Amino acid sequence: MKIFEIIDAELELSMGVLLYYEKEKTCIIELQAYLDEWTAPLLFTSYVKQHIYTIPRDISRLWVQERVIPSGRQNIKEILAHHNLKEYDEMTFLEISSGKCSQDSLYIKKIENLPEYVIDRTKYNIMECVMSEQRRLLCFFVDGTLKKIDLADISNLEGVDKIIRNEKLYQSGKVGTGGYFVTFNDSIDISARLLYERGERIPLRLGDFTAFVQNNVIDTTQSCNILQCSRQNVAYMVSHQQMMPIKEDVRGNLYLKGDVIRNQW
Repeated sequence: MKIFEIIDAELELSMGVLLYYEKEKTCIIELQAYLDEWTAPLLFTSYVKQHIYTIPRDISRLWVQERVIPSGRQNIKEILAHHNLKEYDEMTFLEISSGKCSQDSLYIKKIENLPEYVIDRTKYNIMECVMSEQRRLLCFFVDGTLKKIDLADISNLEGVDKIIRNEKLYQSGKVGTGGYFVTFNDSIDISARLLYERGERIPLRLGDFTAFVQNNVIDTTQSCNILQCSRQNVAYMVSHQQMMPIKEDVRGNLYLKGDVIRNQW
């Protein structure tokens, strides 16, 4: 990850930082909390008015795009050759120009470490997310909190109604870059901030769930050992619904330990 401080040369004021995740080519901008609608960059004023200082990836990317030579420029090949570049890359051009453009007095400066205010905010980023039953998300946050979010409660957000209606889209959900959001099909994002604010707290931690998986989820071989039977016997029990795998795989299934033990009784 590359970190750039965004500075207003005219105001001599730090606006925030631009985080660039190189592997996924994702940008996230973290603004300073002291900005208001008059001092914040124009593109971000609507967020600042709502006291939102972590800017979504699409708007962060748009800020970058507005400050660099567009890929459709007529003489783009000559420009690439001049800078000894093999292909067009927005962030490379942003670094070359130090993020300067004629629209304002902003520029960027590369820094090595995250500012403290950004580190504090990342405590509310997501570590793990489970797509649970009935369109409910279970989100494990960096600060150790677990929250349950019913998508029906946030169905007014753009795209969430599509997630609710489409099982395949719902199951595509995963933690987005840096834990800043949960993304569905890499096209519909729900911010970690909103999930933290709107979620119902559950008095459990990620360690409780990992302990459960380590101690209570077993494979076919372990099931055979507990039941003192062959794999064929286990397959027979499954086919007669005496126990059900929680995950099926050609190399072997996974079962709940309690479900297996019940077949000893």
